[in-house]
Amino acid sequence: MDYAQGTVGRVFAVRFDHHDDFLTELHTLIKKENIRSGWFHVLGGLLQAGVVTGPKEPVMPPDPVWREMNGANEVLGFGTIFWDQKEPKIHLHAALGHHGVTVTGCVRQGTSTYLVLEAFIVEITGLAAHRPWFAAGGFNRLTFESGNTGMPDMTG
Repeated sequence: MDYAQGTVGRVFAVRFDHHDDFLTELHTLIKKENIRSGWFHVLGGLLQAGVVTGPKEPVMPPDPVWREMNGANEVLGFGTIFWDQKEPKIHLHAALGHHGVTVTGCVRQGTSTYLVLEAFIVEITGLAAHRPWFAAGGFNRLTFESGNTGMPDMTG
């Protein structure tokens, strides 16, 4: 475990409209407003989404199981925002459901809004954190510039 402390900065309420590419538009907003660290809630609908529903086997690096969600899916999710060195990295886990069938996973690509999707972003300031590539795990891992635990850095 490693951790760092920050404080709440700006808060954004965002509406994504029918057929907006949610992840692309969110990425654009994060860059425009220079949100370096934060978390967000999202609720509404998606017509499409590429979702990772877990690894094929519990090994590192994981081999992801992809599921393409199509149709009018209700969405409720929570995500974080941290940058690698050049770009924001969005990590969103959500439940997507249609007619009582729900899939939960990591929403990663191909997101098209159905009707409306709302996001509430809370910026975290004073937090020396980023999400660089973690080769041993095969993903971008949350890392703190100056951890408070004295734990060794396991960045590979």
